[in-house]
Amino acid sequence: MDEAETSNIFYVPTPSLPSITPPDSYDPFRSQPVPLIIDNGSSNLRFGFSTSASPHSSPNIIAKYKERKFNHSLLLFGDAIDAESGAKSQGKTPWEGDVLLNFDAMENALDYAFVRLGIDAEGIEHPVLMTERLCSPLHSRALTSELMFEQYSVPSLTYCVDSVMSSPFSADGLVVSFNTASTSVIPILNGKGVLSHAKRIPWGTQQSTEYLLKLIQLKYSSFPTRVTSAQASWMLHNFCSFATDYPAVLRSLKIPANIRAAERIIQFHLQSLSNERKQGKKLQELAAKSRMEKLAKKENDLQYLTNLKEGKSENKREWNHTLQVEGFDDEAALDETIKKLEADVKRARKKDPDGQDDVIEEPSFPLIDVPDADLDEEGIKEKKKQKLMKAGFDARARARREKEKEREEKEAEERREEEERENNFDDWAARLRREQEVIMTKIKERGRRKAALSDRKSAAAQARMKNIASLAADERVSKKKRKAGAEDMFGADDEDWQIYRKLNAAAVSSDEEEEFNQLRIIESKLLMHDPTFTAQHTHASITSQRSALISACRPQYEEGDIEGSARIHLNTERWRVCETYFSPGMAGVDSAGLGEVLQGILARFSEAEKARLVKNVFITGGPSQFPGLQERLYGTLRPILPPEMHLGDIVRAADPSLDAWKGMASFANTDEFHQVGVTAEEYQEWGGERIKRWWGGNCNSAV
Repeated sequence: MDEAETSNIFYVPTPSLPSITPPDSYDPFRSQPVPLIIDNGSSNLRFGFSTSASPHSSPNIIAKYKERKFNHSLLLFGDAIDAESGAKSQGKTPWEGDVLLNFDAMENALDYAFVRLGIDAEGIEHPVLMTERLCSPLHSRALTSELMFEQYSVPSLTYCVDSVMSSPFSADGLVVSFNTASTSVIPILNGKGVLSHAKRIPWGTQQSTEYLLKLIQLKYSSFPTRVTSAQASWMLHNFCSFATDYPAVLRSLKIPANIRAAERIIQFHLQSLSNERKQGKKLQELAAKSRMEKLAKKENDLQYLTNLKEGKSENKREWNHTLQVEGFDDEAALDETIKKLEADVKRARKKDPDGQDDVIEEPSFPLIDVPDADLDEEGIKEKKKQKLMKAGFDARARARREKEKEREEKEAEERREEEERENNFDDWAARLRREQEVIMTKIKERGRRKAALSDRKSAAAQARMKNIASLAADERVSKKKRKAGAEDMFGADDEDWQIYRKLNAAAVSSDEEEEFNQLRIIESKLLMHDPTFTAQHTHASITSQRSALISACRPQYEEGDIEGSARIHLNTERWRVCETYFSPGMAGVDSAGLGEVLQGILARFSEAEKARLVKNVFITGGPSQFPGLQERLYGTLRPILPPEMHLGDIVRAADPSLDAWKGMASFANTDEFHQVGVTAEEYQEWGGERIKRWWGGNCNSAV
């Protein structure tokens, strides 16, 4: 492995267990009307008082888990779910995509937030400023309002759109917000969001992570360990970027050297793989130990029973009593048990690698030559049984003789070939190479014929159809002639059966299997004795040669390289996943891209308003930190604007995860905040769907 490849290797981070933190003190805020700020995100729940410098943040997911050791039911939230492996599969978020639907999980999340803040009053005595999605359904808003007013008894509730609150503009601009399950564009004029002209596309970080995970699973279908969504999200945020000109990037990656320079190698931990190998080795050792113990026990039993038979008493009654004490009905049962134990011990001790049979003594068949007239009914049955046993023994003896003859012929052939190799090595090697070439040519021609049969217009396919037609039109012997003695002679000649091979060329025949076996033998001899013949000259290597581009896209590691088999090479995926924001159709989503949405929004404004909007473009959300996004947005906006219109700088959020919460906290400390909230009395009069119209909130069902 060269130094350049080593520098591109990144190890998957190991998740750490969360620490237990005590709740905050509620005394500074008790009986004080300090607004409570809740940024209810799809990925994280951020909450805190408006006077705090920063909020508390935790993954917005809950899990109801039954602990097995003490049989206790647990309700886990956020990072605590990672501490219990069994709880991960039962995780549930309040969100379904971009819509708030699971209000049981929402209530549990709010319970955690209020307990974490140390609120120990009977109700929430603070006005609440809470986020909701752009164009949030009225059903979600009504149930959220019901939860806040009925369950927690808040004095007032205000909804806002997080992307508007994260905007630093006090005048005009465009806000592009990259959320978990969607991406929204909101125009702002005179410091207020024009939400009637805002647009949203159904593509976000969650869909991008799933798309990257599917690409990895397609590329590495037999990866030795499971790639989780959390690991795919880590790859997305650390190694993916936007391309200013995506087709140009793909064209540059047609060169294998460029792919290797642009790739990022993700190394998965080998602990799980090594544990599996250690466990398998331990199981093999236990199985071997068990076999040895069973063998020792059988040997002891055999020795004991043999000694028992050798010490047979002359007194028949005493001998029968001894057999009954040992658990045998008669002496025949003892002999049968001894014979079975001898066979088992012999089978267990057998170590001949060639599988050769040991010398077997010929059993005696005394009743075969005895006439039936001299035997009773039981004797005749035993005679038939001995005849069958003798026939089986003779058949096995013939098979051993034939096997021995084949082995002798094989050894003689090997000696002749060895003499030829020692006397004239060049001719021997040339002969084997010619034989290899002839067999490879036959295999290649057979493959071409199979490929040609898939094309119904090819000569091979047409010849096959002619054969089928000739078989259908061939005059067969009628039933009347067959009764008269005439016979259908098809199959009398071996050449007749070749027609089936012509009709079904895709089936593997015995000739093909024999050719492959012969080819493997020839190549093994050349590999062993000819130094100029390497593994690259074998049929398997020639047929499996890959192009340099495919090898650079997904390198192949040697068999047994555990470290190499646990690597993922990211190359084209680094730009392909991010390109879906501008072309969702690449991932099968029927939606306009971000460039089309921007063009549609700007077209709804006058030229003067359009010029004011494009002076400031603000991007927020996790993907706003991806490299190349600012340049890509600039390259998207510039062609759709008049040449003389100025396009300002594209400003990236300094802290995408906290900008919305800090903007909400700053607004909550102003007098305007108390005028836009819905009080408990107004909730009782209007219902949970109604809100007050203001510049930071949605406009649906607003008064």
